[in-house]
Amino acid sequence: MAEPHEETVERLVAHGVRNFWYPVAPSWMVHAAPTGVTRLTERIVLWRDKDGAAHALEDRCPHRGARLSLGWNLGDRVACWYHGIEIGPDGTVLRVPAQTACPLEGERAVKSYPVRESHGAIFLWFGDRFHEEPAPLEFPEELASPEWSSFLCTAHWKCNYRYAIDNVMDPMHGAYLHARSHSMAMGDKTAVMRIAPTDTGFMFEKVGQRDVNFDWTEWGETGAPWMRLSIPYRKDAGPGGTFYIVGFVTPVDEHNCRVFFWRCRKVAGWQRDAWRFLYKTRLEGLHWEVLEQDRAVLEAMAADAREHEFLYQHDTGLSRVRRRLHQLAEEQVTALSRANSVAAK
Repeated sequence: MAEPHEETVERLVAHGVRNFWYPVAPSWMVHAAPTGVTRLTERIVLWRDKDGAAHALEDRCPHRGARLSLGWNLGDRVACWYHGIEIGPDGTVLRVPAQTACPLEGERAVKSYPVRESHGAIFLWFGDRFHEEPAPLEFPEELASPEWSSFLCTAHWKCNYRYAIDNVMDPMHGAYLHARSHSMAMGDKTAVMRIAPTDTGFMFEKVGQRDVNFDWTEWGETGAPWMRLSIPYRKDAGPGGTFYIVGFVTPVDEHNCRVFFWRCRKVAGWQRDAWRFLYKTRLEGLHWEVLEQDRAVLEAMAADAREHEFLYQHDTGLSRVRRRLHQLAEEQVTALSRANSVAAK
C-alpha cells in the first residue's frame, strides 16, 4: 500500500529536501583511506584519488552489499574488502578479480555524487531523478570574495536538522541563551521583528536595533540553502570589521545533523594576520562556548517538540523557512508521483 502523500512529503522534509548542494564533511576529514558517512539518510563513501581530488559514491558494493568504506583506495578506484570488487569514481565496476569475464564488469552499478571542494569543505549534490545534473553553486560574499577571511567550524548535533535551522533563524535567543557571551551581552531583550525580501531569500531582523547583538539573520538559496548573520565585536576582539557567520546545516538522518559555520571577517594585510592569530589563540574557544550552548538546548528538546509549540511574532522567520522546505518537498514528491503514474500506464 502506497504511503499517503502528506506523510511522504513530511518524511522528505525530515530527511532533507533534494536538488541542493550540501556540505558533507570538512576537507581534513577526507583523505586517501575511504571514509564512510551518512548524509540525508544515504550511506556515502568519500575518498581521494592519487591526485588528491575528492570523490563520493554510494557506500555499497553491488556484489553483496558490503560497505565500500571498509575497503581500499587503489589510486583511481576503490576496492571492496569483502571480495575485492573494484569501483571507479563514476560508479562503474572496473574489475571483478575473483571471476574471469564477470558480467558485472563495465556496469555502472553504484550511485556517484557530483563533488565540489571549496572553503575547506566537501560539498555533494543531492539531486532527485529529474535533477541529476547539479545546479550552479554560489557562495555568499563572505566566502566568495578574497577580501574576506574565514574559519570553518563544524560539529555533529544529535537533533533533526530543522531544529538547527530554527535556532539560527531566531535572532532573539541571543539576548537570553547567550547573554553572558563576549559578543552578545548588549541590547534590548524585547523586540519587534520584520521580514525583508532579498534577491536570494529573505532577511529576518529586529526593528530599531542593529549592530548591537544578534539582530538579524538571512536565509538564502544559491544552489545550496544557507544562513547568514552578523555579531558586533568589542574592541578587544582585534582589528577589522563586524564578525559574520555563514551557516549550512546538513541532515544526517531524522535525529542527527552536521552543522557547518564559517566565521568570517573582512580584513586585509596586517589586520588579517592579527585577527587570524587572535582567533586561534583566544576567540575560537569563546565561539565554541556559544555553539555548545545552542547544541545543549537543541539536543535536550524532545524529538516531537515542534508538534507542541506556541509560536509568536519572533518566530516568523523560522516559520517562513519551514513553509519553504515543505513547499520544495511538496513539489519534488508531486513530480515523482506523476512520473510514476505515467510509467504505470
